[in-house]
Amino acid sequence: MAGDMKDRRLGMDRPIARRDFLNGMAVGLGVLGAGSLGAGQALAQAGLTAWPQDQAGYDPPTLTGLRGSHPGSFEAAHAVRDGAFWPGQDAPKDTGETYDLIVVGGGISGLAAAHFFRAARPQARILILDNHDDFGGHAKRNEFHLDGRLHLMNGGTLEIDSPRPYSAVADGLLKTLGIEPEALTKACDRPDVYRELGLKPGIFFDKETFGEDRLVPAPPTGEAASEDAWKDFLAAAALTDVARREILRIETARIDYLPGLTSDQKKDRLSRISYRDFLLTLVRADPSVIPFYQTRTHEEQGVGIDALSALDCWAFDLPGFQGMGLAPGSAPRMGYTPGGYADGGSYTFHFPDGNASIARLLVRDLIPEAIPGHDARDVVTAKADYSRLDRADNAARIRLSSLAVRVRNIGDPGQATQAEVTYSRGGKLFTAKAGACVLASWNMMIPYLCPDLPQAQKDALHSLVKTPLIYTTVALRDWTAFHKLGIDAVRCPGAYHTLMRLNPPVDIGDYAAERSPERPILVHLVRTPCQPGLSESDQNRVGRAEILGTSFETFERNTREQLGRILAGGGFDPARDITAITVNRWPHGYAPEYNPLIDDDLPPERQPQVIGRARFGRIAIANADSGRAAYTDAAIDQAHRAVSEILAL
Repeated sequence: MAGDMKDRRLGMDRPIARRDFLNGMAVGLGVLGAGSLGAGQALAQAGLTAWPQDQAGYDPPTLTGLRGSHPGSFEAAHAVRDGAFWPGQDAPKDTGETYDLIVVGGGISGLAAAHFFRAARPQARILILDNHDDFGGHAKRNEFHLDGRLHLMNGGTLEIDSPRPYSAVADGLLKTLGIEPEALTKACDRPDVYRELGLKPGIFFDKETFGEDRLVPAPPTGEAASEDAWKDFLAAAALTDVARREILRIETARIDYLPGLTSDQKKDRLSRISYRDFLLTLVRADPSVIPFYQTRTHEEQGVGIDALSALDCWAFDLPGFQGMGLAPGSAPRMGYTPGGYADGGSYTFHFPDGNASIARLLVRDLIPEAIPGHDARDVVTAKADYSRLDRADNAARIRLSSLAVRVRNIGDPGQATQAEVTYSRGGKLFTAKAGACVLASWNMMIPYLCPDLPQAQKDALHSLVKTPLIYTTVALRDWTAFHKLGIDAVRCPGAYHTLMRLNPPVDIGDYAAERSPERPILVHLVRTPCQPGLSESDQNRVGRAEILGTSFETFERNTREQLGRILAGGGFDPARDITAITVNRWPHGYAPEYNPLIDDDLPPERQPQVIGRARFGRIAIANADSGRAAYTDAAIDQAHRAVSEILAL
């Protein structure tokens, strides 16, 4: 009874949308229209008149509830993985379709592969298959219409950003799509919107970790930071006197904890210990500081300071290194250095829906009639017509809710001239053929799709463990509580979500950032589930299981409770003020990256992503996984490499 009362206070009984899925067969099968140019023979053989994506009103970005890897998008893949899929299956139905290229995976890498292939062969016929109910992969668009106004949030990939400058290939693709990041940043970013309202970042100390709930303005960072500012912050923080004293030393003291060593020797030593061990064994800090720092790296790497090297954390600008005399230059295999990126890094730009706008521009490039408009500004508010994605007269087609379950060369891989893809859609199996196939999907799944791969290649692909994460988007009726408290973003070291922030303000095309606290807005929260004490890859496996085992109800309850506690001093009422929630769960999120604590420093030819991405007959492999870098430019570069391998046949 007490739990029911608490749930009612949180608003768990309020009528927000709690739709957990929109999979390939879940919408509108009772009202299928006639005359659609859908998946042709495959459609007829399934006994249907139109697939859901071919129907009027199909609009997955507007769905709330569980998104990301939504129910209906992965269950068949797990059955294939577990060896439980094929027993009892009917023979796949041959669609009779033959393409020049089939791409498995409709994320940015898959869409880019289609673009590069068609650029080389303008008359090519291309089919893109994706297991989700929307294109874009991790570049997920969350779309809300609040009080008559469009509000957008990234449900996945956040922005154009990389530790290294974009390659000529990746930069060229952006320019071809009309994306000029520097010009867009200058013209469209509105970083002062919240500052002009007096809003600043804060830190929330939760009672479970720190003994009491307390929201404190965060100390300045960078050049504005000072010992006095840190003293003021720590005096207000929910910390013990010992922790306050130790954190002040870590943040402000200029001490060389490895005297007598050169910068390179120090970097080598720091690459071999975790940041947690650096604090406890070299800095000799009291263990009471660990809860304050433990989750600082969650947003960047998906795990805490126990699983990342001290050198990586130096590169992330974590404190304690200011007196160590470390020379500028990148950390091993990483490319960034404190205060910025080595070699200047890439340019950055954040579309209101994150890199979903890049995916939409690629779809416009491939199927112009599906997304109207002509530039990188109007694509943000353009209305996608999903019914045009998979028409028989398209040179390029995108078939959603279609999960590949087997990909093989037709004949000996060394002599094959075609590949065959079997996919599951609406509970039935279909096959299509192509001159070649690009697997722009999660690399760790490829050994199950292509069991004929060499064992060494399968082992390498299996080793590429992705980072799980949750991006939650919450629609609020207003943000007066933020205004009253003077905050726009909150780091929460011990809470369920470790970061909360108001929607980053961007004005682009007909889209305008919200400026009035009395009007609705979107809030972004981040959770990266992990279990301290394990290696990074094992923590990722634990987090993946947690995500898949957590119901939307649990996500919602934790979200409502956390917002209510953080914003209580501003008069926030989660039952009254929350109008919608979208939980973007990514059990397989960020692409894996090099971690010196657990990965051997191998020459390129022996690195798992290089072994794993080797072409196999008519099958090439793309995706950011095959570049071992969780950035959009890596996804684009790997698509270009995979297509180049095919074109060379």
